[in-house]
Amino acid sequence: MGDPFQSGHDEHGRATFTTARARLAADRADTLARTAALGRDFDGIVAANALVAVDDEHDPEGASTAFERAHVAALMARAREHLEELDLAVERLERGEYGQCEDCGGAIPPERLEIRPAATTCVRCARSVPRRPPRPD
Repeated sequence: MGDPFQSGHDEHGRATFTTARARLAADRADTLARTAALGRDFDGIVAANALVAVDDEHDPEGASTAFERAHVAALMARAREHLEELDLAVERLERGEYGQCEDCGGAIPPERLEIRPAATTCVRCARSVPRRPPRPD
């Protein structure tokens, strides 16, 4: 399959390939920095709680501390998932499949890739997938 950005060996194809690679690298660097900062935040929360005997269930501040710890942990997990998505996007770029919708096979608009460099679907296909699982009745 051809890469819509690298089709042929023309100058435009190479420039677009280079731009996509740079965008993915920049997003990855930002995400790594965010992950490191969140790790420091998480370590700070844990260290602060280690200094006092905090019982999350009975201490008035315990619930907010537990929430804060869980919130930072969730943000860290999401950042790690995003790193995996970016790594997969680089693999698609190398295989010449970057910019192709994994659902319909059409081109993902460059504007979408500029905003979401790791996008795997075009806007139409992304809209057709529910964002949240249905609630049980």
